[in-house]
Amino acid sequence: MIVINMAAMQDKVIALLESLDEEFTYKFSEKKGIRLFFNVTKGAPDKAAVAAKNAIKAETWGTALYFNVEVV
Repeated sequence: MIVINMAAMQDKVIALLESLDEEFTYKFSEKKGIRLFFNVTKGAPDKAAVAAKNAIKAETWGTALYFNVEVV
């Protein structure tokens, strides 16, 4: 499971990660405040965390966001 801590554009991040179906597959689990929890259903969670961060930063709106991704 990974957690993304971010205050803005949470809906876009959920939609982005759930639409990915390549090396890693993410399933939104729950939201607690600014924390978004995702189950990694395909791939290793530590590598999936790095891939999620890179996918968010690759979006035009993602470059301006302040967030971090961690494995739990």
